[in-house]
Amino acid sequence: MVITDSIRTVDRLETVIGPNLLGEWFLQHGYLTQTQLDRALEYQKLKGGRLGWILASLGYVTRLELYEVLAKYYSLTFIKDVDYLRQQIDKPLAMMLTHEEITKYQVILFNLDEENILSVLTADPDAQSSLDFLRQRFGSVEVKQIVITDLDLMKISEELFRESITDKSINGLFYRNPAESAHRVVTRSQWFFLAGVVTCLAIWGFFRVDSLIVTMLYLVQLFFVIPLFFKLGASLWSKIKTVPKPGYLDVRDPWDVGDWPVYTILITAYREKEVIGNLIKSLKKLDYPEDKLDIILLMEEDDPETLQAAKLEKPPANWRFLVLPKSAPKTKPKALNYGLHFARGEYLTIYDAEDMPEPHQLKKAVAAFRTHSSEYICFQAALNYFNRDENFLTKMFTLEYSSWFDCLLPGLFKARLPIPLGGTSNHFDVVKLKHIGAWDPFNVTEDADLGIRASMEGYKVGVIDSTTYEEANSRLPNWIKQRSRWVKGYMQTFLVHSRHPLKSIKAMGFWRWLGYAWLIGGTPINFLLFPIMWALFIASIFINVYGNIHIPDALFYLSAFNLFIGNAIAIFIAVLGVFSRKYFSLLPYALLSPVYWLLQSIGAYKGLWQLISKPFYWEKTAHGLTKYKPIL
Repeated sequence: MVITDSIRTVDRLETVIGPNLLGEWFLQHGYLTQTQLDRALEYQKLKGGRLGWILASLGYVTRLELYEVLAKYYSLTFIKDVDYLRQQIDKPLAMMLTHEEITKYQVILFNLDEENILSVLTADPDAQSSLDFLRQRFGSVEVKQIVITDLDLMKISEELFRESITDKSINGLFYRNPAESAHRVVTRSQWFFLAGVVTCLAIWGFFRVDSLIVTMLYLVQLFFVIPLFFKLGASLWSKIKTVPKPGYLDVRDPWDVGDWPVYTILITAYREKEVIGNLIKSLKKLDYPEDKLDIILLMEEDDPETLQAAKLEKPPANWRFLVLPKSAPKTKPKALNYGLHFARGEYLTIYDAEDMPEPHQLKKAVAAFRTHSSEYICFQAALNYFNRDENFLTKMFTLEYSSWFDCLLPGLFKARLPIPLGGTSNHFDVVKLKHIGAWDPFNVTEDADLGIRASMEGYKVGVIDSTTYEEANSRLPNWIKQRSRWVKGYMQTFLVHSRHPLKSIKAMGFWRWLGYAWLIGGTPINFLLFPIMWALFIASIFINVYGNIHIPDALFYLSAFNLFIGNAIAIFIAVLGVFSRKYFSLLPYALLSPVYWLLQSIGAYKGLWQLISKPFYWEKTAHGLTKYKPIL
């Protein structure tokens, strides 16, 4: 490549006459009406942003029309024939840039002709940063810009780097540190430890079976009650001592409208044709500059129905559809990792296909990041349900979520303990998210794992005063599928972060590590032990289950305490959720928490079996089953 002494663009309009010239172009060429232009200019005055993208994001012009006018405006060539671009592109030249650079600067190297003119495909012809980048990267060559749409640029770059993106999405965390990945469920050292424990118990039981049984009964009781008290303490702490609300903003106050960063929203959707329309309508209500939203809908190759349903909704130009190549494991975190490679935002959040976030949520998240220290990697919004009154299951599910997101997590935040994230509405600093390796594609509760890994890396997770409403499972088989996956993921997370306990304690600090252990390890233990304790209690009424074994009085009192006080604690935690949301009609159902715990135990045992038989299997939760229609 011959290096000249300057870089310049060819065939580019050199002067821009007046701030509204682009809008006048759209108007003069018949793409929009004067009323639409006036509305867009008023929107730009209030919220800032580039006029072209405002027009497209508001739906006044199509994406294709936007790029056609941009090309004319800058006197550049516009190409919409993707097949032609595929045939003519110089792939070795194009791959001189990394995929990250292509995404950041929205430019792909196309070809270099004999006259040393470098043709580049661009989806952002007015970005000086792209030209500065090319100048810095290639010295001084003549650059000819060819305009293509951002979707075509994404499509071509994905085809160029598909294998490496797929590999990083699946194995990136494992390459970073195998000990952090759930790719191997149980490590060799963990197997040795387990075998050693079983051997010791067998020897103990051979010589003193009575002593072994009493000791195990003590452990069962303690492992049940301690996590309960831990959750109770954290929940009460959030109420006794006022929790600051990061990102809380009075919507009546004026906003700083000139400095909103680009915000990426990742949505994973698999077999969600029933609810995808509601999602698109819901996200249109977000109070955030339309041209600063970067919404990516992630779908699978074997699900054309969801793609077709999404297209029929005709979402605005700030949406992009991305169909993932077929690869295992087929999990939500793998899809999120894939989508992360195409994210343009400074911040990023995740929504599920049935979600309805409150309109100000993104602004509150930005405010939280800007008013808190750089130690924060994520802020979690609360989750709750719009169909809470549908049946017994949805009412109990609502009680659980209300106590978890409105009491427990704020208490953990106030106590500066690790916070396991929810599967949606967690808002990330993208740079920090990539720094810790993003999501583990082999962990089926990737959100909880990510929250703990962030704590291991020295980052903090906060909570914001905003709620996303979802559809609660209203059918028991579907609920069991979801619950078994969640509990299995908690088991995976605990196994992963307990591989090197001394290292974990050093990284997190003893008390933070203890909080993680009781929450992540204690939650599935609670569910697994609950039916055992009831079975022992019932059996002891009718038969002498312990034979001639002497049961100490202390064990008897501890068992009675767990039976009565333990269940009372579970009920009280549910009651806290009732008062946190003022869902007073659900108050009588809090008394049924022990029944709900039995259902959770069924899911826990299914999750334990799947941890052994198919640890990476993602049981799909069906949505759109409720008879309640969300108010959009």
